Amino acid sequence: MNFITKPFSELTTTELYKILQLRAEVFVVEQDCVYQDLDFKDQKSLHVYGLKNDKVVAYTRIFKPGDYFKNASIGRVVVAANERTYGFGHDLMKTSIAVVKKYFKVDEITISAQVYLKKFYESHGFEKVGEAYLEDGIPHIRMDKK
Repeated sequence: MNFITKPFSELTTTELYKILQLRAEVFVVEQDCVYQDLDFKDQKSLHVYGLKNDKVVAYTRIFKPGDYFKNASIGRVVVAANERTYGFGHDLMKTSIAVVKKYFKVDEITISAQVYLKKFYESHGFEKVGEAYLEDGIPHIRMDKK
């Protein structure tokens, strides 16, 4: 899979459309969660997306320290449902962590993870911090990587 990293200002309208389509497909339709995905945070993020046959099938948005949490942050982690058996989620996280290090020169990363993905994120060096909480009606936990 080919991963591409761009700031918001460099995304084409077609790239942005494909990214938003994937986010809506998973976070709104598949997870049956009505929430405001367009939150004006995309403009300050780096966008990492993976292409397969010219389709965006994996994506994260990344914030520099202080823009979302005190630490750098990776959010909106998503892989298309029909592509999850190929390990793209792990590839996406490895790439996203490398992007944080390359662009922001830091190792500490904070995420707001869906609880059911705790073991997945632990496999990438994240540790649970605090108690679970609801975000858009879905149980989440804060996880940090040092």
